[in-house]
Amino acid sequence: MKRLLLPLLSVALLAGFKPAPPMITPQPSRIASGPVFLTLLDRDSGGLLPQYAHDGQRWTPGERGHRYGVRLRNASPQRVLVVLSVDGINAISGEQATPAQTGYVLNPWQTTDITGWRKSNDEVAQFVFSSPRDSYAERTGRGDNLGVVGIAVFNERDAVRWEHRPAAPLRRAAPAPAPAATQDAGSSASRVMAEPAQAPTQRLGTAHGEREASSVRNTAFERATTDPVQVVQLRYDSARNLRARGIILDRPAHAAEREPQAFPDHYVPDPPRR
Repeated sequence: MKRLLLPLLSVALLAGFKPAPPMITPQPSRIASGPVFLTLLDRDSGGLLPQYAHDGQRWTPGERGHRYGVRLRNASPQRVLVVLSVDGINAISGEQATPAQTGYVLNPWQTTDITGWRKSNDEVAQFVFSSPRDSYAERTGRGDNLGVVGIAVFNERDAVRWEHRPAAPLRRAAPAPAPAATQDAGSSASRVMAEPAQAPTQRLGTAHGEREASSVRNTAFERATTDPVQVVQLRYDSARNLRARGIILDRPAHAAEREPQAFPDHYVPDPPRR
């Protein structure tokens, strides 16, 4: 049995295993509900990056040169295995990613941040938003899948479930479906299909950044099924490109109209001198 990685407390565990039989490759637009929540954290600004639904996919804006982390939250009462892919590459082994590979094992209710390409059980090379040509995938001749972070999640065979369950997280309301377009059969213009806008050229990839400490340990994990119980992918690109795709981004906080606040500061400032 290969090694698996297990996070230590807020870190994740590494899990490895024998390759599974061939499985059907999930469609790029597939977003399945399941036990693990996937978000990206901008480590330089300190905030979680927003996500936007568009054309059946999830998108998040990144900023070139910023370090980021992949936040994984196991919202289930049992251990799960999460195979993490960044730009189509396994973030632990560096192989062209498939769900059958090694991954991180999360304990029940555990949240962990994966901050880089794993170099050993004690060190990673930071994830950094970069130009496509400076990305790790492009520099290793595998730049066909830039701009996507994905997870394949597996339950554990004969898993022990925790009885206690914390308060359920708030669920975001699903976006309302777009109204169906109508056509006037008597109008020639209505019968002409508009050409789809050309997708903008990808402006971001993930670089192999500086080394930093990140400890994990090996653990055993037997998957309950050959196929993952959850597959999620999150597309990322520059804010400019997201707008070019027709995604309306939230206004930045500094641009929003300021409203009175009951608690505008942490401490009482000195009064002005007379």
